[in-house]
Order: sequence, then C-alpha cells, then structure tokens
Amino acid sequence: MITKVLVTGSNGQLAKTIKDLFEKNEDALEFTFVNKKQFDITNTEEIENVFSKNEFHFCVNCAAYTNVEGAEDDEENAFKVNAEAVKNLAEGCKKHDVTLIHISTDYVFDGKANTPYLETDNTNPISVYGKSKLQGEQYIQQIMNNYFIVRTSWLYSYHGKNFLKTIISKAQENADLNIITSQKGTPTNCIDLSAFIYAIITTKSSAYGIYHYTGKGETTWYGFAKQIVKYFNNYDVSKLKPIKSFKTKAERPIYSVLNNSKALQIISKQDTWEESLDQTIKKYFI
Repeated sequence: MITKVLVTGSNGQLAKTIKDLFEKNEDALEFTFVNKKQFDITNTEEIENVFSKNEFHFCVNCAAYTNVEGAEDDEENAFKVNAEAVKNLAEGCKKHDVTLIHISTDYVFDGKANTPYLETDNTNPISVYGKSKLQGEQYIQQIMNNYFIVRTSWLYSYHGKNFLKTIISKAQENADLNIITSQKGTPTNCIDLSAFIYAIITTKSSAYGIYHYTGKGETTWYGFAKQIVKYFNNYDVSKLKPIKSFKTKAERPIYSVLNNSKALQIISKQDTWEESLDQTIKKYFI
C-alpha cells in the first residue's frame, strides 16, 4: 500500500529539503508538494476540494508566515497564516482522517529558562510571530487527535535565505560581521529535521502530540557564525566581532534551547549541530 503525503509550503527551505531527500524513496511513499498558489490554506473551500479528491494519509504543514520582524507591523496576516489557516487545515485533516505534522517554533517560549525546554513547559511567546504560532498549535490540539506538532529552531539549509547562507556570502566577500552573543539556541539542519519527519511517517507512529526537534547542543548566533567561517581560509576572522545585542522590533527569546529527548523515541540517531553543519558546508559550499 502506498502512503500518500501532502507537503504544503513547497517554496520554503524545509519542504525543498524534504523533496530533495525523499521524493524518490523505497518506502512506498508518494509525496505531493504544493505552494500557496496551488493550495491556499487560508481558503477552506480549497482545502476541502484538495482533500476530497485525494486520499492523503499525512499532511506536513511547512506553510507559515516566518518574517519575525514583519509580523510586528502585520499582525493580521501573521495570525491569518500561522493560526487561522492552521485551524482550517486541522479541520480538513480531521474530516478526511489525515495525520497532520505541523512545524512550529521555539518562539512559543519567552526565553527566561536556563535549561532546555520540555514539550510540557509553559509557553509564553513575547513576539507577534510567537503568539501566532502558539495559536496555531492550540487550534490543532482543540480540533484533532492524530497530530504531531514539531517545534524547531534556527533552521538552515542549502535552499532559500537563512543565517548559514548569509554568513557564507559575507565570508566569501571577506566582509565585516557583527554577530550577537545574547541569544542562545540550537542551529537545526533542514536535512536532520526532514529525517525526523520522514521517521514519523515511515514508522507510522501513533504517539501523537508535541515534539521538540533541533540540532544537538547549544550555541549563540556568534558561536554559529564562528563555526561557519572556519571553513573559509581566506576570511580574516578578526572581522568577525561579537556584540551583546542590536535593536529589533520583535523581542526574541534570550534562551530557546529545546530538549529533544522525546523525539529520540522516534529517531535514534542525532548528530551534534556542529557535525550537521560540517556535512552541509562540505557537500554544498566547498
């Protein structure tokens, strides 16, 4: 029997990575990737139309409003995509008995902890983006039972715009870099997160609920940048300077390291964030 998987937000870095890794597979999985134009999750009629015409078993929701700064001035659209549209999708999944795998964020926490956050820890988002993502999580939990909410952090990949690609570009230009040391979290390779999502699907796990999945370990944005520039011998490392903070519209969690113990019940192998970074840089950028 073929397991059919719908993946939304196909123009994003996570969905593109899933496509790279698993579109061709030996596990009898059939993926359908859709972007906003092909499948607008803010439109309930469109959701009903797509689910009624296809017999999907899983829906991986990678669609999101991810502009943390922009959300502060565009609260309506942030909630429309990250909360109301997720509600629509959850209702469609429930009606058609589709297991929902929804991607969420460390920004649902306020960052006041000093040990890695568990799935059961109290949420308290401090930005519009974080609040909109939490509302989406809550809708899913209210509406359906067969869901996996996967919180992650500091995503990077070969695709799209992300911190890794920005730092590499600056390193290749031998440019000055001022990177903050005040935020602590974990860089997460989209390849690793894709593998976790794939494991949820292939193991046909029924251990539904909220999961944390990031890289292993923790660092600061400065530590992340420092690790990246090591690979570029022509870069003058004296140009990479730590700064305590910089002014932003959106408040960000100071500490957002997530505890991955629960996820390791589904996927047994987990590289450190440094090991994952090493593999990606060597494969795609050197």
